[in-house]
Parts: sequence; C-alpha cells; structure tokens
Amino acid sequence: MVFKRRDKRPFWIILRDFLWPRGGWTRAFHYVKHRLRRLPDTPHRIARGIAAGVFTVFTPFYGLHFVVAATLAWILRGNILAALLGTFVGNPLTYIPIGVICLQTGHFLLGRPPRPEGEIRDGIAIKFLHAADDLQDNFAAIFTDRHAEWHGLSIFYHEIFFPYLIGGIIPGLIAAAAAYYVSLPLIKAYQARRRGAIQAKLKAIKAKTHKVEGR
Repeated sequence: MVFKRRDKRPFWIILRDFLWPRGGWTRAFHYVKHRLRRLPDTPHRIARGIAAGVFTVFTPFYGLHFVVAATLAWILRGNILAALLGTFVGNPLTYIPIGVICLQTGHFLLGRPPRPEGEIRDGIAIKFLHAADDLQDNFAAIFTDRHAEWHGLSIFYHEIFFPYLIGGIIPGLIAAAAAYYVSLPLIKAYQARRRGAIQAKLKAIKAKTHKVEGR
C-alpha cells in the first residue's frame, strides 16, 4: 500500500507515543487549539462541537468516542470536526482522574458506598480483563461446543460500566458547559481578528494595485 509505513514500529514505541506524543502534550494541545481556531464554521457551531467532544470523554464508550462525539455534535448541530478534536481532552494523563470522578459520582447517585481511588483504579483493570476474557470465550463458543460465560461481563457492567455511565453525566455536562462558554468568546475574537487581518491585506493589495496603475 502507498501510505503504509516502511519501517514497522515496535509495540513499545507505539505505546510510548500514545502515552507521550512526540513534542509532548503541550505541543499536541497547541496543535488541537490551532486546528479549532481555523475551522471554517460559525463560533456557536464550533463551540457546540467542542462541548460534545468534551462530554463524550466522560462516557464509558472507550474506543467509540469519535463515533459518540460525532453523533452528539450532529444532534446539537455542532461542528463534527470540532467534536472529534474536543475528545483529545481525554488522554492518558486525564483518563484516570476522569474515571475516578465518574465512578465515585455514579456509586454515590446509585446509593453505593464510595471506594478509595486505588481500589477503583485496580478494580477497573481486573474487571476489564475478566470481561475481555468472557468476550473472547463467548466469541469462541459461537464456533465450538464451549459454553458461553457471562459472569465477568455481568460484574463489569454492574460495577464499572453502569456506574460510570450514570456518574459521567453530571461532571460531563459541567465540563461541556465550561468548554462551550470558554471557547465561544475565544473563537469569536480569533475569527474577528483573522477577518481584520484578511481585510487589511486586501486593502494593501488594492492600494498597491492602484499605485502601479497610476504610474
């Protein structure tokens, strides 16, 4: 294939780049900010898209965040590309605190006793692995005589996924509202400044043209 990498990267390099991209997270943040500013859309639609992307980060649909963000942006009539860029709020540096907040809030809303952060973090990893094992075994059971097992998936759903889903609504809405009201004036100011710069360049070109024609 034309766009396939010639040098296949080792797994540890892929993992390293995921946890810490080239240039660091500061450079990645500035890249996303630059792309958001240059989106060809109205400030309100861009801000709604960013809000949809930020809210998506507080949902447990890992691996589907782009799909969820694009769907929410479409429902809210926001910019879909802005929504996809907004999901970059979720990264290896923020997923753990976001997960802890969502699960603690979910357990509180469901009337369950709060759990220590370390127990939640370890519990997610263990229950996720058990759920993944069940998925693998159940997929194999379709083609073999192996019995399907739902115990790990059931525990994962009731103790991780559902509390995360419920608990992510409130902090997700708060974060999305903050993203909207912070980004909206910034985008308006940037677009106004950019229009002014473009108009100034056009005036300079016209003035130069008139000067040449007047000779």
